[in-house]
Amino acid sequence: MEKITLHLDEDVQPTLAKILKQRGFDVATPQEENMLGKSNRAQLEFAIKSGRAILTYNIKDFVSFAREYAERNRSHNGIIVSDHLELKELLRRILKLLSTYSSSEMKNHFVWLHNFK
Repeated sequence: MEKITLHLDEDVQPTLAKILKQRGFDVATPQEENMLGKSNRAQLEFAIKSGRAILTYNIKDFVSFAREYAERNRSHNGIIVSDHLELKELLRRILKLLSTYSSSEMKNHFVWLHNFK
């Protein structure tokens, strides 16, 4: 199973990336990719161009983006949205998601991390 690669939106704790990397996952952050302060759309476009799913707390904007991409038959590598969670709970849920989906299964999917309690 091909692992999902991730791009964390700016509002997600960079510590999550560090922990996931230690566990063998490929994770990019806005801090590392010179994307700090860029728009939500720019974050999504970066994720698409770099072949990554995006994890964000910005549910409202990314629900709209997912709908827009579906309506226009545009591809993305997965949009994962979550409520603000403590790091330990966020890690538990994202690990559950990462062990459930492959990279190809995640393509064009919109996933609520809430479903991975």
